[in-house]
Amino acid sequence: MGDPFFSVDRLQTHFPIRRGVLRRVVGAVQAVDGVSFGIERGETLGLVGESGCGKTTVGRSLLRLVEPTGGRVTLGGVDVRQVSGRQLRTLRRRMQVVFQDPYGSLNPRMTVRGILEEGLIVHRMGTAAERIERMQRALERTGMPADALRRYPHEFSGGQRQRIAIARALVLEPEFLVLDEPVSALDVSIQAQVVNLLVDLRKDLGLTYLFISHDLSVVEYLSDRVAVMYLGRFVETATAAKLYAAPLHPYTQALFSAVPSVDPERRRSRIILPGDVPSPSRPPSGCRFHPRCPLAETVCREVDPPEVAVEGHRVHCHVAARELDQAGGDTAVASQRIAELMTSANPFSRAAAAGSV
Repeated sequence: MGDPFFSVDRLQTHFPIRRGVLRRVVGAVQAVDGVSFGIERGETLGLVGESGCGKTTVGRSLLRLVEPTGGRVTLGGVDVRQVSGRQLRTLRRRMQVVFQDPYGSLNPRMTVRGILEEGLIVHRMGTAAERIERMQRALERTGMPADALRRYPHEFSGGQRQRIAIARALVLEPEFLVLDEPVSALDVSIQAQVVNLLVDLRKDLGLTYLFISHDLSVVEYLSDRVAVMYLGRFVETATAAKLYAAPLHPYTQALFSAVPSVDPERRRSRIILPGDVPSPSRPPSGCRFHPRCPLAETVCREVDPPEVAVEGHRVHCHVAARELDQAGGDTAVASQRIAELMTSANPFSRAAAAGSV
């Protein structure tokens, strides 16, 4: 089996901490620290985790909007980190981004035509008439009228602005899109419309997505596979169906327990994690989740957990590895056992279940 369409190997993005008059480097914020994954052509990989875990930095690092400090990133066999100048500009036509804030990502002093045409001019794509045709086609695909080209961003609602931002990405006819929480700033009813638009565009244009979000319900609906991130690293990756049915990592269990559900069979006991996320400038030794994990053992504090894979379900956790071994590789049994251990070991969860929190 060949390499995936988009491949990431041990990606690192560290930001230096400088102090003193001479601005000497005294440390680093390890925003992303050694993540590896692949995305097949036409696939959507969802990326979830708490605020500050490094999700957005991963997306920006892939596009080199933020320069990675280590690792390898390839798009269709091309090493993204090794190209520069004209080669990088050509490569960037193939990968675009839709930012979270539709109010801040569009220049208020430019018309929609100026916003959409800017990339076409930079990449020297077509004549003026051809560019107008491309822009009108991109607007039509996102459900916006052609006369929007003459108007300014402030004349549109939040949902319409995000459609314009999507059209700006589509006008260059990319193959890969980083969607950085594209619906989190929108009303719930508008979120559904934009999410369905993204699904249709992926089918019609054969696009490949990295979908970054903290909304677990939206991620489940849109994604083929989901990666869970904590403090700069991936802790669990699986297909959306497997991960939501049988999460193995204690952190994933805690995340999913917070998702409300009208289906009684999918409801989970609320697991409330103690403490705060540690600083990425001083990550804990061993498993990075162990200071907040009710199941943490001595080995968790001392040894970085290796990756355990069962039929494409990958998890980095000593406890999950043991439970999988005892369950004979049955992820459903292991997940149920970990959920029971989490609930019984966590005093916050017991108090919440009793109604005292």
